[in-house]
Amino acid sequence: MASEAVKKILEAEALSDKRNAEARKQSDEIINSASGSSSLAIQKKITEAASEAAKIRDDFSVKLNEYEKNAEAECNKKIDNIKQLAEKNMSSAVDEIIARYF
Repeated sequence: MASEAVKKILEAEALSDKRNAEARKQSDEIINSASGSSSLAIQKKITEAASEAAKIRDDFSVKLNEYEKNAEAECNKKIDNIKQLAEKNMSSAVDEIIARYF
């Protein structure tokens, strides 16, 4: 009778060990699967972020080029106005010098 009880206890322990091993295996598989899935999700997000950053850089590059063109045009206008004013002042100065000395 005692040997029958011992035999049942040993069978139960063996079954318990087997189930624990199966549970560990399933747990490892779930963790590995989740880890793989999260890695893919992270890679996807990194790719999306890099793409968005490139788009933003391109947009700012276009805006910078427009700003540079507008700034250059404005500077050229101001330079032309200053040249015209300088020529007018030079003509006036020459006329004044001629009038004073001649």
